[in-house]
Amino acid sequence: MNKILVIADIKQGVLKGSTAELLSKAKSIGAETAVVAMGYNIESLIPELAEAGSDTQYIADDPVLEMFSAGPYASCVVDAAKKFNADQIWFGFSESGKAVAPRVAARLGAACAMEITDVILKDGGIEIIRPAITNKVLQRVKINTKQLVAVVRAGAFEADAEITGTENSVKLAAPETDLKALIKEIITDASGEIDLTDADIVVSVGRGAKDQAGVDLVKSLADDLSAGFGSSRAMVDGGFMAHNKQVGQTGKIVAPSLYIAVGISGAIQHLAGMNGSKVILAVNKDTEAPIFNVADYGIVGDLFEVVPILREEIKKIRA
Repeated sequence: MNKILVIADIKQGVLKGSTAELLSKAKSIGAETAVVAMGYNIESLIPELAEAGSDTQYIADDPVLEMFSAGPYASCVVDAAKKFNADQIWFGFSESGKAVAPRVAARLGAACAMEITDVILKDGGIEIIRPAITNKVLQRVKINTKQLVAVVRAGAFEADAEITGTENSVKLAAPETDLKALIKEIITDASGEIDLTDADIVVSVGRGAKDQAGVDLVKSLADDLSAGFGSSRAMVDGGFMAHNKQVGQTGKIVAPSLYIAVGISGAIQHLAGMNGSKVILAVNKDTEAPIFNVADYGIVGDLFEVVPILREEIKKIRA
């Protein structure tokens, strides 16, 4: 039986949904599952990790792991992978996952695949599917090493509430301090806005907003929906939005339940960052805008007229 080790995505003591998504997928293809969780004061998450679909929980709980550092985190993952005798090690799509995965692969002599969207067990081997050339094609790649380390694209898998695991925790020894790099401080976004990668709904603004007044109008729609607020690259380049709000190939990859693109034409670089969304609504006055080719629902109209109507309807529904 194939053994898959999933790296738990924990943010400020909260287990993120991507962990259950990866564990559900692993069990659905008949793999034996384990999870490794790293941090400080996280042992209380063990029942939740089991419920998410893991049958073994490797726990690295130590003050040295309170702040993320790629070196020590990689050491913990390698330790768990060896103890579990893992065939595959899966990371969710995050900045920390992308930083740790190559280090783990190098230490294990394993293949490393980024942004995979599927895994196939075939004839005793492993094949993966991943997008390439800005999502123009899908590659099917055969893995020729004994082990695979993979970063799974956001939204590629879905959690199955009926899939659960068993509680069987194993404590890992604290890793050595990374002498080559010492994390002194982590500065986070102090705006208090919802992180795009965590948001269940994302509203993004594009060039059609024209100016700051247009951006503020679309932002009000995001606030009404308690949604993450993102943008196309054009608005970042224009100085209207911060780079950490950019959705796209050179920005963030998001896969919310609902993605609302307002005034965004739909350049392929932007589509690469959001086409994994479960439902896409596009608002654009150009009937030929490429965004309509991927949208589930489209509204052809001037956003300055459409957004106030949407806001009013949302208020009516919630009332």
